[in-house]
Amino acid sequence: MAAIVSRCALYHDPAQQERYNARISDLEGQEMNVEQYMTELGQQARDASRLVARADSGLKNRALLAMAEAIDSSRDALAAANQLDLDAARANGLDDAMVDRLALKPATIDTMVEGLRQVAGLPDPVGAITDLNYRPSGIQVGKMRVPLGVIGIIYESRPNVTVEAASLCLKSGNATILRGGSEAIHSNQAVAACIRQGLRETGLPETAVQVVETTDRAAVGALITMPEFVDVIVPRGGKGLIERISRDAKVTVIKHLDGICHIYIDDQADKTKAINVAINAKTHRYGTCNTMETLLVNSAVAAEILPELAERYQGLGVELRGCAQTLEVLPQIVAATDVDWSTEYLAPILAIKLVDDMAEAIAHINRYGSHHTDCIITENYTKSRAFLLEVDSSSVMVNTSTRFADGFEYGLGAEIGISTDKIHARGPVGLNGLTSEKYVVLGDGHIRQ
Repeated sequence: MAAIVSRCALYHDPAQQERYNARISDLEGQEMNVEQYMTELGQQARDASRLVARADSGLKNRALLAMAEAIDSSRDALAAANQLDLDAARANGLDDAMVDRLALKPATIDTMVEGLRQVAGLPDPVGAITDLNYRPSGIQVGKMRVPLGVIGIIYESRPNVTVEAASLCLKSGNATILRGGSEAIHSNQAVAACIRQGLRETGLPETAVQVVETTDRAAVGALITMPEFVDVIVPRGGKGLIERISRDAKVTVIKHLDGICHIYIDDQADKTKAINVAINAKTHRYGTCNTMETLLVNSAVAAEILPELAERYQGLGVELRGCAQTLEVLPQIVAATDVDWSTEYLAPILAIKLVDDMAEAIAHINRYGSHHTDCIITENYTKSRAFLLEVDSSSVMVNTSTRFADGFEYGLGAEIGISTDKIHARGPVGLNGLTSEKYVVLGDGHIRQ
């Protein structure tokens, strides 16, 4: 029998709580067929997607604001559900970092509420028509932005992802099936209750956002192999999870595997800019996918820049690993191996390599990078343009920290993840990335001659 979330108080309204308990009792009282259960979720999501796709912006925004109010007024219920997950996490020996990501602190709930309100205030991409032009035949041809349909999202640890994912999918006109980690099952169901309340209050189908209620891992396998119901899968988690999803899915996957990000300091770089950007890109946060992992430095300026950089890094507790040429400038650091050039540390460790010119830097990035985010520090306009053109990454930057590779910083309002794929969405995936385009043709009785 599949494991089902245990019962807890999720609703202020006793009638709603009774309906929830009845649903869980039904699931607990039968030998649950996970494939059948997921098929039911898929069919419900497909049906709901057609209703959400034609909902106007005002209705979707009211639903998002109602969700925000429901979460704001359900803080005690959210905290109680989250405590069940925290207690279980500690009992199961999860590390402190995992427990911290799992916690729904008051500030986290504040952010969830504000995030819903911010998404409600974003421009709605659905229905926008662009590139409308007259053809010689007299017809007009353009493109209309439309929802993808049903989006499956698989994620770990953070219950606030449930709100982020639901809000972006709803605003972009999609239905979604959310499968969070088993360690956050009570928290996710408490958040889901608030989301359903917001949908119900505004007349949108509650099945537009469904959070999987079983912790059985077979649910993931079913979700990623239902192309008749699910249009896109977005995995958010560790490399192992994303590799498994990418390998086994029969549905299109939007994903990135690694964040092996580079900064190249050119021989025509401004020293102050170079040092400040390189420090920020590595030390602002260590555990993010847009943190710099390898620093490339033109050998002509290495002796001028590296000693000061090394002193600041080491003062911040960063372990430096360098190539043979780097060790000649910084003999006190650790020797790098070939493995270091293709490692995403997510830790206070930085690999440093000296290069002869920009061409060598670009070759290194395109060979060892993960096509996520890479930057050049230079005052030479021609070089910066060449770098932008030749580096094959989803975000390419000039004279700025890789930490800016983020949906909020790009003006997308929020993101559902980063894509390093080349088809459809690439880079931070916001509302536009959760839509597609179709051609629209306008005529007035035109016939083809």
